[in-house]
Amino acid sequence: MRDRELRWTVAVSAAVVLAGSCVFLALGDAWGAVAILLCGGIVMGAFLALTLRRQRALARMAERVDEALHAGRTVSLADMKEGELAILASEVDKALTRLTLTAEELAREKASLADSLADISHQLRTPLTSLGLTLALARKELVAKQAASFEAACCEGSPALAEALEHLRTSERLLTQVQWLVEALLKLARIDAGAVHLQSAPVDVVALVDEAAEPLAIHLELAGVRLEKASQSGTSFTGDAAWTREALENVLKNCLEHTPEGGVVRVETSEDALACRITVTDTGPGIAEADLPHVFERFYRGGASDPSDVSPGGVGIGLSLAQSLITAQDGRITAGNVIDANGNITGARFDITFFKAVV
Repeated sequence: MRDRELRWTVAVSAAVVLAGSCVFLALGDAWGAVAILLCGGIVMGAFLALTLRRQRALARMAERVDEALHAGRTVSLADMKEGELAILASEVDKALTRLTLTAEELAREKASLADSLADISHQLRTPLTSLGLTLALARKELVAKQAASFEAACCEGSPALAEALEHLRTSERLLTQVQWLVEALLKLARIDAGAVHLQSAPVDVVALVDEAAEPLAIHLELAGVRLEKASQSGTSFTGDAAWTREALENVLKNCLEHTPEGGVVRVETSEDALACRITVTDTGPGIAEADLPHVFERFYRGGASDPSDVSPGGVGIGLSLAQSLITAQDGRITAGNVIDANGNITGARFDITFFKAVV
């Protein structure tokens, strides 16, 4: 018997019965002692039988509750008979019914949100793509007109055409940033809605770093920033390669944007018995202490940012997306600063960890 209260009750009852039998024996009434023992045994047996029956009923109820909560099965307490468990069974039935209805409603809302996001994605991508094609055609026409004007004016192009062409290039650059922002927001919304299905397969971290850095090669060259890699051979973890590459690319992009010309962005990978680790550092100004707790918050741009700057390139969404993608795989990402021997901040640091086992 694992029930401590039941053990104490049985022990006390047995002690009382034995004490009564001893009293009768002391008085010389052997039949009275036997009668006490028989009556006490019958009462204790009936008590134990009823108690065990009640415990079995509670155990059955607990099993059904567990099935309803974890296996999604319908709970039916119709076979619970009238008695002291009737009220408890009724309340449990009400609670489980409410939980089941809530879960079904949430599932319907997630499915509806996923469908809505797919529609929104299509509706946004179509006009943005059309606008991009229109700008490309307009730029082509302006380049042709500028060339004709250049020849007609004896090697002097039209200033108005040159200015229009520069404005057009700026519009194309902003359009690219808006397209990235829309894609990032849609990805975040899909993650929130549970519409992203992450794979669970071995991921080669060395290849992952190369693929994440490849789209940024031109940006690194134009910014005059060098990318260094220090990868431990054979490093791997179990997760989704595509979404992790997206997260790492956003971290690298953030470091690139905050590293001055001539600086370095460094990626280091390692693996031990506990986890696979990816560390990204830069040689920029680092992260202010007041901003560290908020760097992964959506649309947070830091206390030093200009609130009037509405450029889509830095609205504070990339790191939030990276955190969502990594934590969705039971990983962890933290932000900090690189500190030299003199205690000075020499850059920002991001640590990505994928644990071997999740407790």
